[in-house]
Amino acid sequence: MSAPSSASSAPAENSATDHDFLAPDAGQKPPGPTPSQSRFQVDLVAEAAGAADDKTPSSDASAAAPDAPSSNPAVSGEEAKGRFRVVNFADPTGVGSVDSPEAAPTEGMQNGDTVMSETSLHSSTGGQHHYHYDTHTNTYYLRTFGHNTIDAVPNIDFYRQTAAPLGEKLTRPTLSELHDELDKEPFEDGFANGDELTPAEEAAAKEAAESKGVVKFGWIKGVLVRCMLNIWGVMLFIRMSWIVGQSGIALSCVIVAMATVVTTITGLSTSAIATNGFVRGGGAYYLISRSLGPEFGGSIGLIFAFANAVAVAMYVVGFAETVVELLIGMDAVMTDEVNDIRIIGTITIIILLGISVAGMEWEAKAQIFLLVVLVTAIFNYFIGSFIPIKSKEAKGFLGYDASIMWENMGPDFRGETFFSVFAIFFPAATGILAGANISGDLADPQMAIPKGTLLAILITGIVYLGVAISTGSCILRDASGNVNDTISSHLMANCSTAACKFGYDFSTCKNEDTCRYGLHRDFQVMSLVSGFGPIITAGIFSATLSSALASLVSAPKVFQALCKDNIYPGLQMFAKGYGKNNEPLRGYILTFGIGLAFILIAELNTIAPIISNFFLASYALINFSVFHASLANSPGWRPSFKYYNMWVSLAGAILCCGVMFVINWAAALLTNVIVMALYIYVSHKKPDVNWGSSTQALTYHQALTHTLHLSGVEDHIKNFRPQCLVMTGYPNSRPALLDLVHSFTKNVGMMICGHIRTGYRRPNFKELATDQARYQRWLLKNETKAFYTPVFAEDLKQGCQYLLQAAGLGRLKPNTLVLGFKNDWRDGDMMNVETYINESLSSQEKPSGMKDVIVSIDTSKDSDADSSKPSSKATNKKSPTVTLNVSDQRLLEASQQFQKKQGKGTVDVWWLFDDGGLTLLIPYLLTNKKRWKECKIRVFIGGKINRIDHDRRAMATLLSKFRIDFSDITVLGDINTKPKKEHMAAFEEMIEPYRLKEDDMEQEAAERLKNSEPWRITDNELELYRAKTHRQIRLNELLKEHSSTANLIVISLPLARKGAVSSALYMAWLEALSKDLPPILLVRGNHQSVLTFYS
Repeated sequence: MSAPSSASSAPAENSATDHDFLAPDAGQKPPGPTPSQSRFQVDLVAEAAGAADDKTPSSDASAAAPDAPSSNPAVSGEEAKGRFRVVNFADPTGVGSVDSPEAAPTEGMQNGDTVMSETSLHSSTGGQHHYHYDTHTNTYYLRTFGHNTIDAVPNIDFYRQTAAPLGEKLTRPTLSELHDELDKEPFEDGFANGDELTPAEEAAAKEAAESKGVVKFGWIKGVLVRCMLNIWGVMLFIRMSWIVGQSGIALSCVIVAMATVVTTITGLSTSAIATNGFVRGGGAYYLISRSLGPEFGGSIGLIFAFANAVAVAMYVVGFAETVVELLIGMDAVMTDEVNDIRIIGTITIIILLGISVAGMEWEAKAQIFLLVVLVTAIFNYFIGSFIPIKSKEAKGFLGYDASIMWENMGPDFRGETFFSVFAIFFPAATGILAGANISGDLADPQMAIPKGTLLAILITGIVYLGVAISTGSCILRDASGNVNDTISSHLMANCSTAACKFGYDFSTCKNEDTCRYGLHRDFQVMSLVSGFGPIITAGIFSATLSSALASLVSAPKVFQALCKDNIYPGLQMFAKGYGKNNEPLRGYILTFGIGLAFILIAELNTIAPIISNFFLASYALINFSVFHASLANSPGWRPSFKYYNMWVSLAGAILCCGVMFVINWAAALLTNVIVMALYIYVSHKKPDVNWGSSTQALTYHQALTHTLHLSGVEDHIKNFRPQCLVMTGYPNSRPALLDLVHSFTKNVGMMICGHIRTGYRRPNFKELATDQARYQRWLLKNETKAFYTPVFAEDLKQGCQYLLQAAGLGRLKPNTLVLGFKNDWRDGDMMNVETYINESLSSQEKPSGMKDVIVSIDTSKDSDADSSKPSSKATNKKSPTVTLNVSDQRLLEASQQFQKKQGKGTVDVWWLFDDGGLTLLIPYLLTNKKRWKECKIRVFIGGKINRIDHDRRAMATLLSKFRIDFSDITVLGDINTKPKKEHMAAFEEMIEPYRLKEDDMEQEAAERLKNSEPWRITDNELELYRAKTHRQIRLNELLKEHSSTANLIVISLPLARKGAVSSALYMAWLEALSKDLPPILLVRGNHQSVLTFYS
């Protein structure tokens, strides 16, 4: 492929050399396109440049002039670093923008003036234009290759998807330009290779252009700090000790390890996806949607944003619980415990909303402060645990002791189970996506997300394990707080509990369930243990508020990204951002509302399991995304993070789903129903996005694999399917033909809409590819399961051969040719009819302005093509948009007749000749469809008068063996009766203009005329096939008699010996056969069986 390109580009290179822009004659106009033809002019900066500064306006002006002499000191003053000046010709005439140095814009004006270095091209326009090379008048890479060439060297700017955050998108010269084959100005649409921007991408580009001064975070402040704060949430200080009391040290470590395994696998998967290309805002939603597509992304994005909003409530309730505990201790309760939690929670979330709305910078500063407090509190606890104090012993803190550790090693579940405790702890692990959720605010998401997330999981996991072992080793499960609950020394010998060893007996309060302290009873036990209690309280405040703040920021960011993609049209209003950081203020208000509603529940243990399932569903899909992308084996799946494994990710996804059901099977079932409902909704809406998801890649992979596998399997009669090549031209130009064939191929066989484009001009393959994409979209939009395949050909004959030979792939090749009948065969050039008959092709014969309302038949035969060939009637008028006259209205109704339900009618099958069963199979497939379900099949066969009953029974037996339902069988005993004289006369009148009448002229003249007009009917031919002519006319009479009310007639296509029957006579037969009848489908199989009664 590269050889022709190189060879063809040589003339362009030589041409460019002959007319060098650096010629000293300033008055000489450069040949080639004028500035009005080519929008950009590129001047090579002189190689032998001095050291003068090139940033003055005069040097800019001089460099912009195309005819400036090379000796100009301003030009030679630029450093020779292989740079080029690109000027956007805004004036189409070129006047004032090229010839005048004064007209050259200065830097900073919105004019597209750019300077290209060896690495990139930076624009002064803020990323709002796309720049293209002038491929006709200039060369660029003289310094690199030592000769003139317009071929572009590799450049990152060619690969940008949008003009967004990283720089300008450039468009490389196309092959057509390198071959100098374009007759028009290149890139007139502004994009190369069809890289049009979606609305979401345009919005991203616009935001990026206005994003000067945006706050961006590194991996520590943006991910590590945020994840650690979110993971060290409410569970660390006020539930971890309770979890140890319930499940013991060993099972607590197992719970932490299980959660860490799930989060670590998910962290690895997140890292893999995040490093597989540029990551924008939206966090988990962005990662899943760009990997698995909008269906999964849209469904999980909504519940993930909702889960984060509910998590705000969970953390705020944890904070409020701590405050209320303090108020109870000071006897300062406002109303009652539950309502106090609600009041304090409401005030807290309002304050957090204010911090969030103030902007990400303030929020980040608050997070750093909270982390310092939190780390101080953790150290404070561990230091305090090594300082036993006598006054704390009655409350259960006895210091580190092996007997306490051993007593607390096993579980002691009281009203809980292992999995219910795990369900309460697991939300503590859900903070791992806190950094990824603000991916749009990270300076380098590909580096920050893996490093920050995995390190946060490691640090927090170690701290959780440390706290579990520590609390279980120095605190009793039950304590009364009464210093008088001691045990006498003589009873200590018989005491088996750890408390006895220290002289305490808390069995009374334990048995009476009145203990107020210990792991089981006191949620604030870590404050008791710590060196300075108020610091633990501050740590609880810090942990809960930081987690709430992170979730309050994450939910609107994810929701905003979801709304920007317009997956759910009704939510578009939440996509709007405000300020330089594009803050989703509306999303903040919505999150505030959801959080406030759940705060009013005021019960932490009720809220925690609800969001566990939502987060687990998100984790499962992130893990599945990595497995799916690896399975699809797409070349685009190239994550720079290598420490992942597709099977580990699959195991992680299964583990997440399993944990969902173990935690709460009802909630898990509900979560799955919600995800599937949203998935079905998004699939039904079919959002107009194309993100190159792994779903597409896997679909291709499976299609290729199955197609190859199918190629190795021999065809079998039982599996025969009509795979139709339908000569529709443009698919919307012959609606009746398209609808009829689609009726029996939908979900059964393949349908290819063939279109032959003829003409003498050079074929424009770019236009052909554009049409192919446009009409394929049209077919999909109209829910027509078909492929559109256009070809360029010199004539219809050649185009037919192209399609018959090349259409399809492997076993998925057409075996049935379907044509619309040439209704105007008597009006146009008869040579077209010759081609139509001889090559079984007619795709462009009917002018679009024809208004005939006769719904005609279509026929074809090609004995050279090894395929079955049914032909079908159709019209080819588009639906008018103006008031219709009577004939137009009839034509419109005819074109739409197969789009509506057919009702209780009949499909009449005139199975006159055994062609292998195709004539019977198509009506059977048709009547299985919803629109034709109420139609009954009636079968008509030829026979003798004295054998009518016998023939009917034989056909009934055959149909029953084929398991094809029928309502009636009619044996035509009078099929060989001569037709009526008036019908014979009408036929003679129809063929009169096409007769050769060789008896009335010299033999030599007759032969010359026959050679020049092979479609003419000879007298000998007419006499030879008189019986066949009579049969077609007689069949028309019988059709009118028996099938004039049928919804569709399917009849065997008459055959004619190739080369012996002229095309005019054959068309006359078909015209006579189908005249004044309902829609008629003429079918002729290739006489190989397509029906069998064997199992």
